[in-house]
Amino acid sequence: MPRRIGVVAIQHESNTFIARRTALADFEGHLLLAGDAVRERFAHSHHEVGGFFAGLDGAGIEAVPVFAARAMPYGTIETDAAESLVQRMSDALDRAGPLDGLLVAPHGAAVAEGEPDFDGHWLTRLRGRFGAAFPIIGTLDLHANVSRRMIAACDALIAYRTNPHLDQRARGEEAAALTARTLRGEIRPTMAAAFPPLCVNIERQATAGAHWRPLLELAGRQRKLTGVLSNSLVYGFPYSDVTEMGAATIAVTDDDGPLAGVLAEELAAHWWDGRREFLGQLIGVEEAIRRAAELEGPICFLDMGDNIGGGSAADGTTLIHALRDGLSPALAVLCDPIAVKMAEDAGVGSKRMLSVGGRSDDLHGLPFTAEFTVLRIGGGTFAEPDARHGGIAEFDQGRTAVVATDGGITLLINSIRTAPFSLNQLTSAGIDPAQFRVIVAKGVHAPIAAYDPVCKHFIRVDTPGVTAADVHRFTYRHRRTPMFPFEESASYCGG
Repeated sequence: MPRRIGVVAIQHESNTFIARRTALADFEGHLLLAGDAVRERFAHSHHEVGGFFAGLDGAGIEAVPVFAARAMPYGTIETDAAESLVQRMSDALDRAGPLDGLLVAPHGAAVAEGEPDFDGHWLTRLRGRFGAAFPIIGTLDLHANVSRRMIAACDALIAYRTNPHLDQRARGEEAAALTARTLRGEIRPTMAAAFPPLCVNIERQATAGAHWRPLLELAGRQRKLTGVLSNSLVYGFPYSDVTEMGAATIAVTDDDGPLAGVLAEELAAHWWDGRREFLGQLIGVEEAIRRAAELEGPICFLDMGDNIGGGSAADGTTLIHALRDGLSPALAVLCDPIAVKMAEDAGVGSKRMLSVGGRSDDLHGLPFTAEFTVLRIGGGTFAEPDARHGGIAEFDQGRTAVVATDGGITLLINSIRTAPFSLNQLTSAGIDPAQFRVIVAKGVHAPIAAYDPVCKHFIRVDTPGVTAADVHRFTYRHRRTPMFPFEESASYCGG
C-alpha cells in the first residue's frame, strides 16, 4: 500500500503597522480550499505546493491534498479568522484519512490577534496532533520571521533562495524529496536555527546583489558537506512588529544535531560580521527623478512605501504627483474601486475629472486629481504562464479602467489590489509598457522578474507609507532589543 503524505498550506504576510485587520473574507476572496480543489489549483503551478505534488508523484508516494489558505499581505489576522483557519485545517485532516507524514507551506510571517507567531501556532497544533515521530517537512518564504516554535514543530524547513522568488516550485520539490527519503528510512532530518539580532533592510534583499555573494557562497559550500541535507538564509519581514522579527539561519542534517547547530551559527556569524552591507541605500523621490532624467527609458520606479507584497493598499500617489510635470509618458497601476466606477459611468472616449488614489490613509499621498480621457473599461482577469514571484498563475484585478491625461500620465485603475507580478497585468488591458518612459511598480524586488524584459533601468524609491524602506520611521514595541541597525551597540555571540 503506497505511503500517503498530506499537503497543508496557510500563508499570510502580516503587516502589523496597518490599522485594518485581515478577515476570513480576505482568505475566501483569494484562496481557501480543501481536498481535491487544492490539487486542482496548485499541481501545475510554480508555487511550492505544486512542487510538493510533483515531487511526491515522482517518488511514487500518494499526495493527499488537505487544506490551503492564502490572503494577500495586509494587517494582522483577526482572531475569528485565525481560529477558523485552524479549525478548517483540522476538519480537513479528519476527512483525509490515515497519513504517513505532512508537507507544509507556512509563509512564516503570519501574525494573528492573540497569536503573534501564528505560523508557529498552527504548526505546533499539527505536531501535537500527530506526535514526535511523525514526519513534518515544509517550506518557508524567504521573508519569514522564523520562531523557535516553528523549528520545534517541524523536522525540516527549507526557505526560498531567490528574491524575486523564482525557485518556489524547486524548494517544494526539495522538501518532497526529503520526505520520500525519510519515509524510506534513508535519512533522519535534524534541524537547528540561529537568530542574529539583525534587521535586513528591504532595499538590500535582492539576491542578485553583490553584497549577498559571500554569504550565498558559504551556504553553497555547506550544502556540499557530508551529512548536510539543506540550509537556508531567512531575511525576515520588518513590517511585523513581533519578537521573532529579523534574520535567521537554518541548517538541516542527517541525524546530526550538533553539526546542524554549528552550521547555522557559522552562517549567522558570517552574516553578522557583514551586517553593514545590509543597511539600506535609500534614494528619495527628488533624487530618483533626477537620476531618471539622465537615463533612457523605460525606467521602472519601485515604489517601496506602497509595496503591495508588504501589505500596502496600492493607492499611493507620491510618485505620480512627482511625475506630473515631467518624465512623461508615465504609467502607474492604482487600486481605487471608486475611481473605476466613475470612469465606467463616464464611458470610453469621454473626458472627466477624476480623483484617484490616496484614499486608504494619509501616509501615501493625496488623491491625484486631473482631467482624464477614459481609454478602456473591462474585466481584470489575466494569466502568467512563466515562473514569477509568488508562483501565482491566475489573477483577477477586478473591474479596471485605463485613463490618461493630456500631460502624459496613464493610469490603470483596478478594483482588487493586485501585486505587479506579471506584465500581463498591463498587456491584458491593452497597454504596451514599452511605450512609456517611466513605469511605477508597487514593490521592491518582486516586480523585477516581470518587468525586466521591458525596463532598462530600475530605481528603488524611498517613498513614505506602511512599507517604507526606512525602518526608523516605524515605532516598534515588540521586537528584540538590542537589534542592528536600531541599536549600534547590538552584538552577537551565537546562541
